[in-house]
Amino acid sequence: MSGHGRDTAGGPFVVTLVVDLPITKPDALETIAFACDGVVEHARTAYPRVSLSPGAWAEVQIPKFADPPPLAIDVCSDESTAVARAAADRLMGALENLGWRIRDPKPGEA
Repeated sequence: MSGHGRDTAGGPFVVTLVVDLPITKPDALETIAFACDGVVEHARTAYPRVSLSPGAWAEVQIPKFADPPPLAIDVCSDESTAVARAAADRLMGALENLGWRIRDPKPGEA
């Protein structure tokens, strides 16, 4: 766990997107899956995620202990930061089409 109460990302290369919405982790994952025409893998486990492309997936990290938003969407890759960034850019566009406002993390948020 990081110093800010978030779980750590599950891949070696990570691009973090931030959403200032009061939404649960399962609902956020379902929305990501819907936006990407995918499915939530490992639902109802400690490590659910949504595949975004070969070699890239999204995980949702939420604040702990009833802290207010933001929630972090970690776009992870086993391949490279470039693969993670490309998947994050596509995800950002898909979520913005659904009305979400996505931003990069501020210092200390990710």
